Amino acid sequence: QLQASGGGLVQAGDSLRLSCAASGRTSGSYSMGWFRQAPGKEREFVTMISYRDRRTYYADSVKGRFTISRDNAKSTVYLQMNSLKPMDTAVYYCAATPFYQVKTGASAYTYWGQGTLVTVSS
Repeated sequence: QLQASGGGLVQAGDSLRLSCAASGRTSGSYSMGWFRQAPGKEREFVTMISYRDRRTYYADSVKGRFTISRDNAKSTVYLQMNSLKPMDTAVYYCAATPFYQVKTGASAYTYWGQGTLVTVSS
């Protein structure tokens, strides 16, 4: 019900935009988030956008460089990533939560996409 796309291989300083298309239940009143998991590391929260007021929240590591947005008409959430760094290399997952409040823990998210790989070379 969540289909992530847009990953690829880029150089440090480049930009990339990820998309997450929602269908079924997840296209309704769900807040959307992005998480990432680097090789050998735990999955970590990146950002989320609330379905109620579109309030956004970012991890400190991406604040000022990444922007999350949603197009409800297209049932799609985007993650615009600018000034990419090698440390941003990871598999990126989109996820949906029924909560409108800020939720940074993976356990709060009910649905998950399959992940898309972002590799940033130095």
